[in-house]
Amino acid sequence: MFVIISIPQGPKGLSSWTGVSQLLQTSQKIIQFASGKEPQPGDTIIYMAGAFDLFYIGHVDFLDAVSQLSEKPYVIVGLHFDQEVNRYKGKNYPIMNIHERTLSVLACQYVSEVVIGAPYAVTKDLLEHFKVDLVCHGKTEVFPDRDGSDPYAVPRKMGILQTMDSGSSLTTDGIVQRIIKNRLLFEARNQKKEAKEMAVIQAMNRREEEKAKERTQAVL
Repeated sequence: MFVIISIPQGPKGLSSWTGVSQLLQTSQKIIQFASGKEPQPGDTIIYMAGAFDLFYIGHVDFLDAVSQLSEKPYVIVGLHFDQEVNRYKGKNYPIMNIHERTLSVLACQYVSEVVIGAPYAVTKDLLEHFKVDLVCHGKTEVFPDRDGSDPYAVPRKMGILQTMDSGSSLTTDGIVQRIIKNRLLFEARNQKKEAKEMAVIQAMNRREEEKAKERTQAVL
């Protein structure tokens, strides 16, 4: 099952925030990745929300840990829209647009349902709508809502908020920095290689010029 809120696009079908061409998303494509399971009586409905950008092992470990909180977990993941992620993470985030992040999360075996375009603040209406028993969040920083309020104030007051540790030190920022570092090393190595090749070519050209001069002098 999945819930979709309208997805904003810029001109020519590009994301207004990532500048990346949006996938031609269809309900059938999402269904192929979704579990299709409805919550059953006795299930513990667990909700968490975030960007889940560059879906990596830390996310999987976190979802795995969350799923082990109950014998019959029904895990709902709320995904924030691109502009919301950009608001609280800044820079060029998210790297993956909302469509790509949706399919990545849906493909995880621990996820039962995804809310596409989930509100940043976990509201009472949202909790009641999905009949949420438990709200989880990782040990990453919780950024305030647009009005400066705590986005987890409601579940915190209800006593259903639980902080989880994925056990992984890897972060999206860490992955991006690793990519940038390796890219710079790659460029430096290629520049060094190119400089050597140019030196060889220039030496060959000088040699050819010297031979040409020698042939000219021999004719004279």
